[in-house]
Amino acid sequence: MWRNYFQPTSLEAALELLAEHPGARLLSGGTDLLVELGRGVRPTQTLIDLTRIAELHYVRAEQGQIAIGALATHNDIIAAAACRTGALPLAQASLEVGAPQIRARATVAGNLVTASPANDTITALMALDAELQLVSRGGERIVPLAHFYQGVRRTLLAPGELLREIRLPALSSSRRGIFLKLGLRRAQAIAVINVAVVLELADTSATAPVVDARIALGCVAPTIVRASAAEAALCGAELSAEVCARAASLAVEAISPIDDLRGSAAYRREAVEALVNRALTKLAEGSEAANWPAQPVLLEQRTGSETQQGALGAHAAVEAMVNGRPVQLSATKTLLDALREDAGLTGSKEGCGEGECGACTVWLDGQAVMSCLVAAGQAHGRQVTTIEGLATTHQGSGLHPLQRSFISEGAVQCGYCIPGMLMAGAKLLEEHPQPELAQIQAALGGNICRCTGYRKIIAAVQAAASEQSP
Repeated sequence: MWRNYFQPTSLEAALELLAEHPGARLLSGGTDLLVELGRGVRPTQTLIDLTRIAELHYVRAEQGQIAIGALATHNDIIAAAACRTGALPLAQASLEVGAPQIRARATVAGNLVTASPANDTITALMALDAELQLVSRGGERIVPLAHFYQGVRRTLLAPGELLREIRLPALSSSRRGIFLKLGLRRAQAIAVINVAVVLELADTSATAPVVDARIALGCVAPTIVRASAAEAALCGAELSAEVCARAASLAVEAISPIDDLRGSAAYRREAVEALVNRALTKLAEGSEAANWPAQPVLLEQRTGSETQQGALGAHAAVEAMVNGRPVQLSATKTLLDALREDAGLTGSKEGCGEGECGACTVWLDGQAVMSCLVAAGQAHGRQVTTIEGLATTHQGSGLHPLQRSFISEGAVQCGYCIPGMLMAGAKLLEEHPQPELAQIQAALGGNICRCTGYRKIIAAVQAAASEQSP
């Protein structure tokens, strides 16, 4: 899909490469980019991989603001205490994106640059009044997120420019927010609509009047929109049931939805009113964080080597440790294709090629990832574990306990999805040795069994957890 692959280790080097190769595309998580390249959308001969630039990977709370680097993933947001308290709508939106294998790789900056009106984090950050730091060889500029979008998948990014940092004012006891999403399934769902609300109250009491309101609505217009009439109706008022209902009704005036496969325009109008009302009611009750999981499922235990190992040269072969042995892979393929074709490891399967089914799940330096959405060059100098090497990751001889339980519980039907199920389930058991049912469901949410054998698969994970209980 590409011929040239660059992997700079500094922002300065990345900007030089971007200036030298005007048609190049920037690669970080790759979960949107590789899908687009696979479909022939905005094809390129050159990728510039940013993932070895350590200075871009951070989430920081500083002087009442939260700063998010270009390489911060959705999992980084979910795991950051500063975001759970100071940017709850963004944390909630991040938890709604894709599935754990997607959230481990996908970056918030990439979600913003893709510029789809259905992208969850854009709505949350719009309500949070975020601004963007854009940089090029010519310098930097700060752009409010509200001014960044020019239409569907169109932004103000200039040639040679990249998004370096996202900044937003942190929430406080008197400034609270919430994000809600309506999708057609729990995981891997593109929004039918999404809603983010941030309110500034006069004080911290339950009856304090609203001083400022920001209501952002996604998937209801060519770009994310603000419900200005609803915001005006809230200012100066207390959050009574009547005020919430009135503002929700006014929010419908801001949208111009379309009919598509996920929902009709009429349905979206009704859903917007219902979700805005629900969001305002939860803020009035102080229950906006009530459904946040005590231990979110991440499916990753990073080693940090993605920014410590030497970078890959423009035309060099990828040198990776796969299942404990050195392997050379092509830098012009996805990791899935390179594992199957270059390493001869055909256990990882391609079901969709777009990160929807999870059959290609492998571990990349401790992260469970969809290998169809990872460029093989990103495995350079790193550890890859596939289904063929799963048994060696557990102390003892023979199969991994989860493999044994899949056999004893009869969890295998056609078998095509099983390698991905095992890799996701085994990573869950490393992260949460005694998982609750909701955690198992979340961990396997990115893995589709087309034989619909989920009950026995879940039972197998539970049996393996019982086997390793103290």
